[in-house]
Amino acid sequence: MQTVEKTRNTKETQISLKFNPKGSGKYNISTGIKFFDHMLEQFCYHGNFDLDLNVVSVDKDNHHVIEDVGIALGQSFLEALEDKKGIKRYSSVILPMDEALILCALDISGRAFSKTEFKIEDERTSDFETVLLPHFFNSFAQNSLITLHIKQLDGFDTHHIIECSFKAFARALRAAIEIDDKKADEVPSTKGLL
Repeated sequence: MQTVEKTRNTKETQISLKFNPKGSGKYNISTGIKFFDHMLEQFCYHGNFDLDLNVVSVDKDNHHVIEDVGIALGQSFLEALEDKKGIKRYSSVILPMDEALILCALDISGRAFSKTEFKIEDERTSDFETVLLPHFFNSFAQNSLITLHIKQLDGFDTHHIIECSFKAFARALRAAIEIDDKKADEVPSTKGLL
């Protein structure tokens, strides 16, 4: 695995990032969306991912910020894994946060798929539009070529549900990229590639 540095500049956003999937949870994050920064900090801490991320919103549209961060971070994750030799590939986590309970299951499969199920009534929490939550996960999955399922099993507090989902996602990714000592030199597929 390697550290990846990436820039993504469009008419909507300007993004620069440095991502290390085998870090120690260090982060320096500025997206212009306070609550999203907090969620990405949780992602880094619980995944042991190092991330330097700076986003300038050119068109001042939070939808594009969250989508483009998902794209850039997903692409960086895919690139960082290189040939994926030795990784455990599959992982699932059921994670509680007070009354919230989230299931996250994933496969670093080489096939992009995302299904999220949330029951969130609030349109916003802090400066974050809740409709953008599944959009972030889908953007990440499509660009990292993973199969991702996230399902809310319980909860009513919007902040807890969203934060719990980021923590569960991080811990599932962290477990899936652990090296299987018995198959450290093998790609985890009978096809020989992912």
